[in-house]
Amino acid sequence: MQLPNVIAIDGPAGVGKSTLGALLAERIGYLYFDTGVMYRALTLVALRLRLNLNDGETLEVLAKQVKITVDPPKIADGRQYTVIADGSDVTWAIRDPQVERNVSLVARYPEVRREMIRQQRAIGERGRVVMVGRDIGTVVMPKAELKIFLEASLEERARRRASERRTSSAESDLPQVRHDLARRDNLDQHVLRPAHDALILNTDDMTIADELDWIMDHLARRP
Repeated sequence: MQLPNVIAIDGPAGVGKSTLGALLAERIGYLYFDTGVMYRALTLVALRLRLNLNDGETLEVLAKQVKITVDPPKIADGRQYTVIADGSDVTWAIRDPQVERNVSLVARYPEVRREMIRQQRAIGERGRVVMVGRDIGTVVMPKAELKIFLEASLEERARRRASERRTSSAESDLPQVRHDLARRDNLDQHVLRPAHDALILNTDDMTIADELDWIMDHLARRP
């Protein structure tokens, strides 16, 4: 099987990009790269330095100074990748609730996004990578050999995200999850779009195993 050097997976919030990307990377022996972890790593460093997260210029300078890399897992502790920020392993630290609450503030600045995209491309250009995130096939890696855009209805995405919480309150959480996703869709509607050469996969009636099989079948049929 002749595999593409870079596989880009895009799609709206809650569609299952990360789950599929991680499974696909494991199946074919590639690095799984969720580009969002770079914004999390930058946010963590900014918080540790007690920087003002409303100061875009300061965050831009930090983004250019801090070195963030994403590598295959180096420790068998359940991680899908290893995230290094200025020489420190921050793989688990970037999941801290304080980072979760503030990462959107850091990612909103165009200057920060430009620098993160530059670093993301550098990782992608190493090859043998499944890249997941926002605008991967259109902006980050427009020359990726395989681009996949996942779609699913708002209702289905809300159901999946609520179930991921694995709590007895998942059902009661559904209206809020649906509301949050609808708000995110509204913000994304002018920027989130499939690349002209992307494969569109509607996953409403598919399990994650079905999605993985669909991609593997496509890879097997590639010339």
